[in-house]
Amino acid sequence: MGLLIWFYFSLPKKLFNAPTSYVIEDAAGNLLNATIAADGQWRFPYNKNVPQKFIDCITTFEDKRFFKHPGVDPVSIGRAVVKNIKNKGVVQGGSTLTMQVIRLSKQDDKRSIWNKLKESILAVRLEMSYSKKEILALYASNAPFGSNVVGLDAAAWRYYGRSADKLSWGEMATLAVLPNAPALVHPGKNRDVLLKKRNALLDKLLDAGKIDSSSCTLAKLESLPGNPLPLPQYSPHLLQRFIKDNKNLSNSTKIKTTLDGALQKNVAAIVQQHQAVSKGNGINNACALVLDVETGNTLAYVGNIYDPLNKEMESDVDVIAAPRSPGSALKPILYAAMLSDGLILPNSIIPDIPTQIGSYAPQNFDLGYDGAVPANRALARSLNIPAVKLLQQYKYQRFYETLQQCGITTLNRNADTYGLSLILGGCEVTAWDIAGVYASMARTLNHQTKNHGKLDPNDFHPPYYIARQTTDNKQLSANNLPLDATSIYFTFQAMQEVMRPGEEGLWQQFTSSQKIAWKTGTSFGFRDGWAIGVTPKNVVAVWVGNTDGEGRPGLIGVQTAAPILFDIFRLLPNVNWFEKPKYNYSFVPVCRQSGYRANIDCPDVDTLFMPPNGTKVPQCVYHKIIHLDAKANFRVTEQCESPSAMQHKSWFILTPAMEYYYKQKNADYKVLPPFKAGCEFAETGKVMEIIYPQPDAKIYVPLEVSGQRGNTVFTAAHRRSSAKIFWSLDDNFIGTTQNFHQMALNPSPGIHIITLVDENGLSVSRQFEILEKEKQ
Repeated sequence: MGLLIWFYFSLPKKLFNAPTSYVIEDAAGNLLNATIAADGQWRFPYNKNVPQKFIDCITTFEDKRFFKHPGVDPVSIGRAVVKNIKNKGVVQGGSTLTMQVIRLSKQDDKRSIWNKLKESILAVRLEMSYSKKEILALYASNAPFGSNVVGLDAAAWRYYGRSADKLSWGEMATLAVLPNAPALVHPGKNRDVLLKKRNALLDKLLDAGKIDSSSCTLAKLESLPGNPLPLPQYSPHLLQRFIKDNKNLSNSTKIKTTLDGALQKNVAAIVQQHQAVSKGNGINNACALVLDVETGNTLAYVGNIYDPLNKEMESDVDVIAAPRSPGSALKPILYAAMLSDGLILPNSIIPDIPTQIGSYAPQNFDLGYDGAVPANRALARSLNIPAVKLLQQYKYQRFYETLQQCGITTLNRNADTYGLSLILGGCEVTAWDIAGVYASMARTLNHQTKNHGKLDPNDFHPPYYIARQTTDNKQLSANNLPLDATSIYFTFQAMQEVMRPGEEGLWQQFTSSQKIAWKTGTSFGFRDGWAIGVTPKNVVAVWVGNTDGEGRPGLIGVQTAAPILFDIFRLLPNVNWFEKPKYNYSFVPVCRQSGYRANIDCPDVDTLFMPPNGTKVPQCVYHKIIHLDAKANFRVTEQCESPSAMQHKSWFILTPAMEYYYKQKNADYKVLPPFKAGCEFAETGKVMEIIYPQPDAKIYVPLEVSGQRGNTVFTAAHRRSSAKIFWSLDDNFIGTTQNFHQMALNPSPGIHIITLVDENGLSVSRQFEILEKEKQ
């Protein structure tokens, strides 16, 4: 009884504990990358699928009766004993493949009667717990194949550069004879012995009826392997990610990824090609990520250029997983969130004027101002000041939470640390996260018809590089999803209006051109160039820059990352544009000039398809009724004109600062007519406004070439173009302006107050500070 108990427990639960190589395959099972195991061996993880050719070769060569014996073959042992006695030495072994599996697991090469007995007992026990195919798989995965190569899979790639199931009879026969004498494979050594062994095995296969004579002849003509071949390095950075994530994924060091092998190679080639040009400007690194929208699966993962021999390039850094400043790449999320909440409509005009909020003074990339610009055009043109104005209205604390709900995981500081700079790249995000957010947005829009307008929290999830059957997003519910499908639709509509690099806006004239919603981003100091593109089928994210954070002139998203983006999209299927939402929308009367909900004074009203909360958007505040004389040349009041002689017209009125810039770019803008002579001054609203400096501004004036400190140009706007403005600095009169209200001053360092007064006694004042030294 004791012997039976010992026999039952004599076999370890896990036979092999040696470290294995990390191996990743594409979705079709093709090898993408592999690393050498921790003990310096090329040893791929256990593979239960053994090619039939190898089964035929190894059983014919090592164990003809493998499928008939119980782990020990008495006939083979007897034959070996007789032959060894005749030759007065060990010339033939009697071990079965099962016994060899036991010996490999014990890593004991000593040949003795005692070891042979133990192997025999454990072999019988192994046969009781494992099938014949499982035993062959254990052998194929752990047998030595020469040098530091262990296992059939590693041997096939190291010696022939392809997977074992694609080997010919000659190649498989060569590998089958190696575990018996693995030292045979050495370039220039023992090749004659190896050739004889291989050909002898091929003859045995012919005799056994495993191959025909022509196959045998052709197989003998095949050459022997030479130097070990390098393994594929098609996705080294995804391999890094898998190694890092492996503890949370599984115990296996081998996975089948969701990557499209052919696409991966082509995307990597595009990134390398563009980087070869940009490195002339000192821009060394780039990455690209391609996702499938429906599943969130990763189709291509190029984490960086591949130049392992040049350490200065830092190509080992996986930039897809590295937090970087997104520049303007988060603006579409804010736009969609504000549409969803009913704070704006797509065409609502947003102020685009010099702005300073505390010590923060955002500027547009071109350093210009439009005065007022529709929100969708501000997004398409990536204007910074309107974006900051929108975030100021939405509140940065709330946007911080929205980004986290959407899937941004790298906001590791509190919202106050980022403040309003959050919208202009003041935070750090990864390409992985931001691509996942845009894929989730596209997925939500794609599913709006299928879900009958109901939001599905499972549509918001991160990307995957291992296929998953289901998604369960426990952090979100349909009630707190930050973005609705119709708002996302309008966001993508605005994003596809961006002019593509090198195409001068003509792409829409070609019927074959694919519609792509895309956004670029450039971080402060020209350190990061981004381009994100979305179609109903795919999301592509591209980053260009230097991993060490060095900024370079010309490192701008639209110039560096966007060309890569569109080259990648040319590899992807051309699909129809997003379907217009059929649920959860509203029809809203919209003021044609302001883009807000029309009030009773708006003269041109369009009832338009809008997001569901469009009915909550504030009414237009820019249209007001004014009273004109009979000829409509002057404004009048009842003190100077009979009401019966008046004309009452609705007028589009911007604030003085907005009007100052808006009329420069909009020739059809009509300023308010002046008051008729003799009328009492009856202006309402803002009449005069200081454009620069902003309240409590801190100004540093650099020294000129002459060594003298330069002047600061102060700017103001007045509702009446002909108005006179009297300027005072610290209660000292300094000058008068008319029509064009600018004054060049050189105040001394310290705090000052500038005061402006017009002819009617209206005044505005502003405090500012001139700095002695530039603020660091």
